[in-house]
Formats: sequence, C-alpha cells, structure tokens
Amino acid sequence: MAKPTLKTVTRTQGNNAALKDGTVAPAGFAFDFEEVPVLVQAFRRMVRRLEFDVCEMAFTTYLCAKAHGTPFTALPIFLVRGFHHGAIMYNTTVGIEGAKDLEGRRVGVNRGYTVTTGVWARGILQDEHGVALDRVTWVPSGDEHVSEYRHPGNVVPMEPGKELSDLVASGELAAVVGTKIDHPDVEPLIADADDAGYAALRRDGLYPINHLVVVKDELLEEHPGLAVDVFNAFAEAKERYVTRLRDGEIEDATPTDRMYQRVMQVIDDPLPYGVEPNRVMIDKLIDHAVRQRIVDRPPAVNSLFAEAAHDLIA
Repeated sequence: MAKPTLKTVTRTQGNNAALKDGTVAPAGFAFDFEEVPVLVQAFRRMVRRLEFDVCEMAFTTYLCAKAHGTPFTALPIFLVRGFHHGAIMYNTTVGIEGAKDLEGRRVGVNRGYTVTTGVWARGILQDEHGVALDRVTWVPSGDEHVSEYRHPGNVVPMEPGKELSDLVASGELAAVVGTKIDHPDVEPLIADADDAGYAALRRDGLYPINHLVVVKDELLEEHPGLAVDVFNAFAEAKERYVTRLRDGEIEDATPTDRMYQRVMQVIDDPLPYGVEPNRVMIDKLIDHAVRQRIVDRPPAVNSLFAEAAHDLIA
C-alpha cells in the first residue's frame, strides 16, 4: 500500500535539506513538497485557507491563528532561530539618542504588527532598554496573516502608496523594525547588534525562536502516528546538519550556518527540538505576545503542541 502523501511547505535550509533531497523521509508518510518562493505567502495561505497538510509557520502567526481557532496544531520542530537586536533602525537626524527616545514617536514595522521578528525586537526594546511599548505608535506596512486579528489602539497602518524606507529616511517615521534601509541618515539603533545578541544568549539564555511546523488537525486525528513520524523525520534531518556543522563539513557556509556555529560556542545544539528544551523561549514569546496585545491571554504551552509530541526531544 502506498504511503499517505503530505502536501508540505518548508523553505530549504541546512536543517531540513535531507528531507528536501529525499535522504530522510518519515516512516509512515511521504512528503510532497511545494516550493513557495516567498515563504510568508505560504504562512498566509495556510492560516487563511489551510492549503497544506504540513507547513512551516512563523511562531507568532501561529499563536494568533490558534487563538482565533484555526484548525491546525504545531509540532515542536523549531526550524528557524535568530537574534533581533539588529532589527531596529532609526533616523539619526530626529533627536533620538537612545531607545527610550522612541517613546512618543512613530515607528514603522515591516509587514504586519504580529510578525515574529517585530515581536522579539519590541521585547528587546522593552526588557533590555526599558521602552514603554504602549507609548510608541507602531506603523505596520502591511496587513496581518490572521484576518480576524484586531490591532491595539497604538497601531496605525501605513498610508497606502507610502514606502517604509522613504518615511524613515525623511524622518516622518523615527525608526523601523524588521527591514534594512540603505540611507546615510539611517543606522542600527543598537550598536554592535550581533555582539549584543550573543551577549544576551550568554547572559539570559535569550535565543529567539522564529518558525515552527504546523499540521492540519484533521490529519492528526485521522493518523495517530503522524505527529511522531513527522517529528522524527525533521529531527533526523536536523541531526545530520548539526553533525556537519560540528565537524566543520559545511562548504560555502551561509550567514545562517555561521550564526549556528557561533551559537555552538555557547550551547551544544544550535537547533534543539522539543517542548522542554525550549520552554523558556516559548514562555518568553507568549509573554511578549500578551504584553504586546497580540493574544488576550497566555495559552497553556502543551495546548499549542500535538499531544503525541509533548515528550519528544531531538
């Protein structure tokens, strides 16, 4: 009997390359990968129309979608992580001398207010620099993946026809989160941002999660072994990648590869999968989502992940 086929989207990267080239496959299922060049479009298609069986998903988009009843559930496969101290750029001519000076100002947000990079970056502003986020007017350049979501009052969409880069360069927006701007008057707000990120990892264990994997609820109910099979396949692909990182076998290393290699100087595994090894960061992102009024109340962590995967670790 042919294995059931799962229509799947995940961006090709080191930790899932063995899945994409067929070297690793789930035991009881087959992946049918669809390539979506702009991954955020896959997030939207999954959230709004459930177009895929298995889909890489931005973590905050998932929290928001789950709060609004979207019938999919995550597996604790954390495909993308990163540091977001460098995600904030500001106009140097508008009188900003430090992060606190963003209070009372208008700050752009690339794409939607709920974009995960923006959530982590605002959390850094709040936790490390004491910025009162409610005293900033946030100006997203696009709408939200979760159409049911309603912004808090200090979020004002950008006027149609405008460009974030132009508004920041002119000083109409004091700063922006989530996009790089090449202009002589625009610089990173946090100096030596890369070093600041690794310092936060060493000091506080801050190692932000950006993406996980979701599966349609109807498939999880129909196939009790699916969650474990999918988790194990992603875990095996990840282990092969981490071994190659550890052994120095990555040719033409990307900036992401080099980031993970640097993380390995602090923690052994740069891509831990499973609920428990990541509970601190899961709790932290949930806390940011509540404080930034993306979700009304903190969900129980276990409610976010398929029951069969609660104890899986890789």
